[in-house]
Amino acid sequence: MPSTKKILIADDEPDILEILKFNLEAEGYIVKTAKNGIEAIEIGKSFLPNLIILDIMMPGKTGIEVCEELRAIPSFKNTLIIFLTAMNDDSTEVKGLESGADDYLAKPIRTKVLLSKVQSLFRRLSESENSNPNFNDLFIDRESYMVRYKGKEIILARKEFELLSLLASKPNKVFLRLDILKNIWGTDVIVGDRTIDVHIRKIRQKIGVDCITTVKGVGYKFDM
Repeated sequence: MPSTKKILIADDEPDILEILKFNLEAEGYIVKTAKNGIEAIEIGKSFLPNLIILDIMMPGKTGIEVCEELRAIPSFKNTLIIFLTAMNDDSTEVKGLESGADDYLAKPIRTKVLLSKVQSLFRRLSESENSNPNFNDLFIDRESYMVRYKGKEIILARKEFELLSLLASKPNKVFLRLDILKNIWGTDVIVGDRTIDVHIRKIRQKIGVDCITTVKGVGYKFDM
């Protein structure tokens, strides 16, 4: 059955656009391409893709600028965005994730690896859209504030549960510390980064498995 998932690829290298488009279409995805940042925004607004694969160094606007501009549009709030770039230094990766990207991949990358990553992202997105997601042996019931791991009920404090639920809502997405503070504690309560660290540590200890990954200098992501 053909996929209804739409993918936009933005890169200034024609060969990369051609290869990725061919392979993604072979998997049943609906694919459009853009050769620069400005074109990526224009096509993105009309095409409304489920996933955008962005290069960083492009004419017109950089991939990071494209990501930031699209993330500011409500209809792109839940769009998957990943960077595929030759710029694989730590500072650029941090900037990319801070701009709102869901993942960051370094060139060159094997086509099979990219296809696997795309499938994984769509699968995780589908799972996270369920009201009560189930990740391997971890079950999160948002209505009753209950967590089970391997059938055993885990008692979490309210903020611990809300933090786990937030991170699990978008598996593999890096949540910035500032966004976590706003979502869990709000803007009226003054808390520090240390508060997040303590809650993360307690969640790990209580569940007995490290399902939350620390992204140094950026934030945290759910990875299980």
